Amino acid sequence: MQTVKIPVSIDPIRAAASLLSYEGMIPGKQLKRLNELSAGDCSDVAVSFECGEDIQGIVYLKGKAVTELTLNCQRCMTLYTTKVTVDFNFSPCGNEDEIDELPDVYDPIECDEIGEVRLHQLIEDELIIAMPLIPMHANESCGKGDQDIVVGVIEPSQEERPNPFAVLEKLKSK
Repeated sequence: MQTVKIPVSIDPIRAAASLLSYEGMIPGKQLKRLNELSAGDCSDVAVSFECGEDIQGIVYLKGKAVTELTLNCQRCMTLYTTKVTVDFNFSPCGNEDEIDELPDVYDPIECDEIGEVRLHQLIEDELIIAMPLIPMHANESCGKGDQDIVVGVIEPSQEERPNPFAVLEKLKSK
């Protein structure tokens, strides 16, 4: 594979016909939605992928993306850095019939009007999906990882409440 700047968009059918492989970086500053979700700027994304055609004649785009994100720990409310890695395996589809016939190994992607896929946006989407739902340190490195946090105390009620089913009990005895 050649180390190159990852293109913003790619024609997957042409790339598969040429058996293109890419290995390079996407600047983290270009991924605006990912930066908005993280607590700091995300680092550059290392991407490697290949385009080809499988035995069944299905065009695919298979690869891996890795980055480091600064997130806010929801347990101790401090910043920490975590590595986010995604493996992807896509196939361009033009209509619903193609999506239905696509094997489960591939995720369908939609091409734009000129037959290209927005590669940066696709990789950014995959990284956003792979982010932790609730960002937290590991228990051993979090300051409050093994402590139970008490927000407030609910005191038990001292007064006796009437049983709401007492009326039904009276009807039953009649």
